[in-house]
Amino acid sequence: MRITIRPEEISSSKISNVHLDQAVDAIRNDGYVILEDIVSHAHLDLLHEKMDDDLRTLMTARVLPINFTRGHLQQDPPPFAPYVFRDVVANPFVVQVSKKVLGDGFFNSFYSGNTNCPGSKIQPVHVDTGQLWWGLKVAHPAASLVVNIAFVDVDEHNGSIELWPGSHLDTSIATGDATIKVDERHVESRRKVSPPVRGNTKMGSMLIRDIRLWHRGMPNPSDHPRQMIAMIHNIHWFRQGRPLQLNKGCEGVFDDCGFDPNVEFTDEPIDYIFRNHPYDYHEGHGN
Repeated sequence: MRITIRPEEISSSKISNVHLDQAVDAIRNDGYVILEDIVSHAHLDLLHEKMDDDLRTLMTARVLPINFTRGHLQQDPPPFAPYVFRDVVANPFVVQVSKKVLGDGFFNSFYSGNTNCPGSKIQPVHVDTGQLWWGLKVAHPAASLVVNIAFVDVDEHNGSIELWPGSHLDTSIATGDATIKVDERHVESRRKVSPPVRGNTKMGSMLIRDIRLWHRGMPNPSDHPRQMIAMIHNIHWFRQGRPLQLNKGCEGVFDDCGFDPNVEFTDEPIDYIFRNHPYDYHEGHGN
């Protein structure tokens, strides 16, 4: 589902009850929702320019942080001012949706991104995390939501993400399984019942999806890389790992933000360009 936030909602920074209910229903039933026109284009332009520069530096790495297949890289956004924007990391409309789905006290555990480079290959269908428990007959309510934002219009021409509606309710993959890839036989079986869609978004839109939703990166046939920031909002009791790190000077972005940003602010330099590693990468598959 796509929801266009109206001007009166923008001016008040408050999503209407109708739109909030629609967003929550879409996440519960389809596994995702797209909120349109909620991020400043000027902010996205600045992030785009900086992450393009960072990508050129990242490409000098001895081993690239490939996600599954060639051309899909993990690339972090810059963790310092002036590139940390409230309407990206603490967007009020996304916060209201996440709070309605996850409840009070939810927190963010991830601030990274996926860059889909020109000439990339197709990823396997996978989940970011499966069901929290094995052997469920019925899927549990959402415990984590992934928030994605691209810097430009994204569609089939520059590698928009593929989404499998309703697949978050499938209980065949659980956290702790040997793989997060979906078995090909299972993929083809589901295709006959509920085929995938492309998560096309306009500049300024944000995609919120249940972390269990089947998805995959698709080829980017354009001449330009397509960056996409990713955050993960978690239910309050799902604590794990260390706080995120941002440089001092970003504290005000999170004032009265309505959730736990889970951030440690530091004066120390943060190696955000080269700290990521390949996932499901094997020597000989090429870069």
